[in-house]
Amino acid sequence: MDAADTDIDADDEADRKVVEQERAELKEFVKGLSADDIKSGNWFTKLCAQAMNSYTEKVDWQYFQERYEGVPPDAIVDQRIKMAARYAALEGGLSAGAYTAAVAATIGSLGGASPATVPAAVATMMVDVTFTTRLQLRLAYDIAVLYQVPLDLSDPEDMWKLIRVAFTIKSGEAVQKGVIKAVPAIVRPVIKRFYSGAVLSAARGLPVVGKYLLQRNVIKIGIPLVGVPLAVVLNRYTTLLAGRHARAVFRNEARVIELAENLSKRSRHPQLMLWVAWLVIRADDKISDDEALLMRHLVRVVRERHQVVDEQLAQLVDIHPAEVWVRMDAEPGDLSDLLDVADRVAAVDGDVNAREKAVISELRDRCRRI
Repeated sequence: MDAADTDIDADDEADRKVVEQERAELKEFVKGLSADDIKSGNWFTKLCAQAMNSYTEKVDWQYFQERYEGVPPDAIVDQRIKMAARYAALEGGLSAGAYTAAVAATIGSLGGASPATVPAAVATMMVDVTFTTRLQLRLAYDIAVLYQVPLDLSDPEDMWKLIRVAFTIKSGEAVQKGVIKAVPAIVRPVIKRFYSGAVLSAARGLPVVGKYLLQRNVIKIGIPLVGVPLAVVLNRYTTLLAGRHARAVFRNEARVIELAENLSKRSRHPQLMLWVAWLVIRADDKISDDEALLMRHLVRVVRERHQVVDEQLAQLVDIHPAEVWVRMDAEPGDLSDLLDVADRVAAVDGDVNAREKAVISELRDRCRRI
């Protein structure tokens, strides 16, 4: 065995120790769950508090800077996703021994209110469910922190945002397609049945997220002759998808925040910039998610950097171009910075459409006349 093999073995052993330590911690958590908690999905609410309360106190942007000093966030995010996928796969292999058709039947008939009524095999399965759930929730949080996207998990809106990113319905659909390709053809019809409408619909609300996640894991139980390989594949694949989705969402938000900060930093007319930005956004009578996000952060950074709060804009229902032109006419000096604002706001969500181009053309003409 050469040095490289020795290093790989050492890494595998270290990863296994981390996984086993976290499994032991979650076994204690699962012991406190009642059968009703499991069946109702209330375990998820309890796990969110257990998973994030102390974690967010320890893990912040400075935490990652100390460990990865000078490394760009994209590189760190990639490593965090790969590490989480390794942990998920290892844990899937350790838990797969509990997966039998009898366990699947037991889940469907769980009742009572005492933790003592939870069968040992179901408790073992719940360690697997809570492990991957907590892993993916923390991974999404890590990615948000690395891209410096502000999240206050004491705010229900931000907490729900994190949950939506970590367990999005689109991610569920992607899991379905990916898993069907990854497992033997003989079990594909079974997987399709579990990843059907009822399960996916359940993911839309927080009260039933726990039921959805439990249902997703039931796939690994009732399928004979697959066992450990399927548990490993599903754990790894769903974690990879969760991480990649979180990277796409939070990296995009970081891009929009960066744009808002740069526009505010360069602007010589911060208040007028907000009116121009909103005029461009409303040009086609539609507001994309990226446009709404940009406007929210523009208002924030203008308030923080320039101490400008425009109450009239905040209460505006319909914006008319004439209102913006009057404001521009009243502003002396060079207004060319507003053209850059308009161009970049129009492009924030992709290709610039005809109505946005028309507004920018009018804006350009008026800047020349002023």
